[in-house]
Amino acid sequence: MRRSTITILLGLTLGAITAPALAQGKLTLYCSSDEAWCQQAKREFEKKTGISVDLTRKSSGETYAQVKAEASNPKGDIWWGGTGDPHLQAAEEGLTDAYVSPSRNQLHDWANRQAVASKVRTVGIYSGALGFGYNEELLKKQNLPVPACWKDLIKPVYKGKIQVANPNSSGTSYTMLATLVQMLGEKEAFDYMKALHANINQYTKSGSAPIKAAGAGETVIGIVFAHDSVAVAEAGFPIKTVVPCEGTGYEIGSMSIIKGARNLENAKKFYEFALTAEFQNMAKDVKSFQVMSNKAAKSSPKAPDLAKIKLIDYDFVKYGSAAERRRLLKKWDDEIGALAR
Repeated sequence: MRRSTITILLGLTLGAITAPALAQGKLTLYCSSDEAWCQQAKREFEKKTGISVDLTRKSSGETYAQVKAEASNPKGDIWWGGTGDPHLQAAEEGLTDAYVSPSRNQLHDWANRQAVASKVRTVGIYSGALGFGYNEELLKKQNLPVPACWKDLIKPVYKGKIQVANPNSSGTSYTMLATLVQMLGEKEAFDYMKALHANINQYTKSGSAPIKAAGAGETVIGIVFAHDSVAVAEAGFPIKTVVPCEGTGYEIGSMSIIKGARNLENAKKFYEFALTAEFQNMAKDVKSFQVMSNKAAKSSPKAPDLAKIKLIDYDFVKYGSAAERRRLLKKWDDEIGALAR
């Protein structure tokens, strides 16, 4: 047998032996946090474990839709970050796997409540309050009053001055929708959103996009989580952060292992890594100002203090359920999304 033929056969044999081993060194991560934090998670996990991470960054609603679409042939291994409501819906629909972390005793009660609500198919990794931010320079230049409350945002003086995301793609905006329904009652909440619609210049895909647009001077006000507003301000833009005077809702950013994960053991390794105080302490380095779920993690002093914010008793179980999410999103599409602008 020729040497070249032997070399080819040997290569094929070695390839057959090593391919499964190589496959075990991979992880497909779906990330719904801010891009910089997603990249940090990929980089730090690869550095710590040597496991190669294939990262896809999409908003919470988009990632939920992707996980659902891929249910018969899962491509992702783990879904990290984004608001908890779509994670809870995915759990209810059997799109994610149950997993009890040995690190659960290191977490705040609110993070563990998320796990209990999902029958341990998701867990809380951070929290943050809903609010909005405004471009201080534009506000002064256009001689606009300073907004301090939800009721201020529907004043005619802000016509065409506000951006918010579409709740179908954005967990941030769905949190706003569910918050208003719980605060005002459903009829009053939709009346409010119809009035607000007159002041909206764009419904964005991403939840953090409105405040980035405000920082860039493309809109005056962006409705977002308060920590996203703080992040843009800390990046040097003239943004002031507001927590509405009437009170507000909040998110429990979550993490879930995707059912049928091809790299299940590596998904569990990432799960444990993401719950450590060591990793969560790094969030502030990429200007992520949420409150972390590990009790030993040190949040940035710039992070909004949830203890000082008037938070509603947000019903994560009800508003994270598949039926309620579908119902409210359809109603938003029919009554708000269909309105002319």
